[in-house]
Amino acid sequence: MTRQANTICKNLIAVLEEPNFIMNIGNVIRNVNALGVEKLYVVDSKKRLEDNLEEMRKRKSLLKHSVSAIKWTEVNRFNSTEECLQQLEKDHYTSVVTSPYIKGKKNAILHEGVYTQEKLAVWFGNESDGISNLAIEKSELCIQMEMFGQVDSLNLATSTGIVLYEITKQRRLANLVDLK
Repeated sequence: MTRQANTICKNLIAVLEEPNFIMNIGNVIRNVNALGVEKLYVVDSKKRLEDNLEEMRKRKSLLKHSVSAIKWTEVNRFNSTEECLQQLEKDHYTSVVTSPYIKGKKNAILHEGVYTQEKLAVWFGNESDGISNLAIEKSELCIQMEMFGQVDSLNLATSTGIVLYEITKQRRLANLVDLK
């Protein structure tokens, strides 16, 4: 098996809303980088992360949990959901949220949705409370990850990996990538 050429899914941003644990942020950074997502935005009102990307890149816990992917991944920190939404709206991104439950105005089961919008921001809620009502309200779609067992949720890093894999696969098939 040969490795694919490095490609970045242009105009695709993963957004973490108020993640509780640095370990999960690091693991998501690894997923974002491995799957070729262009950027990661982190809504972080509790200031778990540094404002400056270079300072984030020096942080040992992020280096460890991202398996050094923080060195090559663009991560932007926001103080609030409102601030992040304003930036995405200014840059003409379509926001979609993720949940194991049906929550939005419009809903799609992960593998049945179409994710080839020119500019797409995919929101993931935090480990205990999920996605905020504000993010749901401002989103165009809620991507539902169906659960079939007794447990009705997945770890944040696991769910970002599953959802972003499906979305990057679709965007690559639609040729929405930049060769690196």
